Amino acid sequence: QVQLVESGGGLVQPGGSLRLSCAPSGSIFSNAMGWYRQTPGKERELVARITSGGSTNYADSVKGRFTISRDNAKNTVNLQMNSLKPEDTAVYYCFLRSPMYTYWGQGTQVTVSS
Repeated sequence: QVQLVESGGGLVQPGGSLRLSCAPSGSIFSNAMGWYRQTPGKERELVARITSGGSTNYADSVKGRFTISRDNAKNTVNLQMNSLKPEDTAVYYCFLRSPMYTYWGQGTQVTVSS
């Protein structure tokens, strides 16, 4: 069973930066990888997505502040988050969509607070 290993969450002040990373525990082909986030009482929302061909999608709320990238050789995905705001506070979940199944990470907490 493939597992996604996430890293990089934490506490940061408003205006600061964090970098999230995600990698699968084994070799698997992915059509797309990316990040969702969720806060209590709200549905999980897509933050950013990148396909194997390099096409990207971002939530309107993070455009211009977040950048997603991937290393196809290592099958890893990174999310550079700049100019963070308190409303970015959430649990961030990495996902990997393969032809047969979508895998999820365990989630990493991002807290933006002074």
